[in-house]
Amino acid sequence: MSAFFEKTGEYFILIARAFQKPTKNSLIWKQVIKEADSLGIGSFGIITIISVFMGAVITLQTASNIDSALVPAYTVGYAARQSVILEFSPTIIALILAGKVGSNITSEIGTMRVTEQIDALEIMGINSASYLLVPKITAAMVINPFLVIWSMFIGIFGGYLIATFTSVISVEAFVYGIQFDFDFFSVTYALIKTVLFAFIITSIPGYFGYNVKGGALEVGRASTQGVVASSIVILIVNYLVTQVLLI
Repeated sequence: MSAFFEKTGEYFILIARAFQKPTKNSLIWKQVIKEADSLGIGSFGIITIISVFMGAVITLQTASNIDSALVPAYTVGYAARQSVILEFSPTIIALILAGKVGSNITSEIGTMRVTEQIDALEIMGINSASYLLVPKITAAMVINPFLVIWSMFIGIFGGYLIATFTSVISVEAFVYGIQFDFDFFSVTYALIKTVLFAFIITSIPGYFGYNVKGGALEVGRASTQGVVASSIVILIVNYLVTQVLLI
């Protein structure tokens, strides 16, 4: 338990240091653009593939489990829309990115630590925490909401494909269900979670990479720890935000 509080304290100290004394703004913004391409655009393909198939699976499972004639057919479209917008796109995509992006961040920063590149930045008078973490955090918090909106669209489109090419539900009923009782706050809620998750996905793996001690073996171990820790925190934050905003 003491190790947990020690790491938590070190994490908040590192984040405070990263935002306390920024490096030159021109350097930071160049890095933000580079990281946006690496962390966001680089994940576009996997998000598209996962979203379209998950939207299709949600539609199939919902349709196959509604047997009662008392339940209208458009419920399938409604349930698919709510599942994709409220939980799948913001949370499941965040967990996937925690594995893909988080491990990459930990490995990159951890390698810089064990090869003494971070020490070299400090010697040159550069706030290494700011230079390495702030661009990644900023880029993820800016680009991830666009990725999640795309995931919402393509996930619902996956359900639409099921309605088009199978007989589990008619296209008219599915489209009506998508439109039925739509509340834009659902999207707002999802984007609020997305921004928080983006901070977690980048800052926690960044912390584990920044504090690596040893060699390549320790970098790999830190990468695993960063993914596990960020995934757990995402689930906790997901519960807390849902409790505050939806209950």
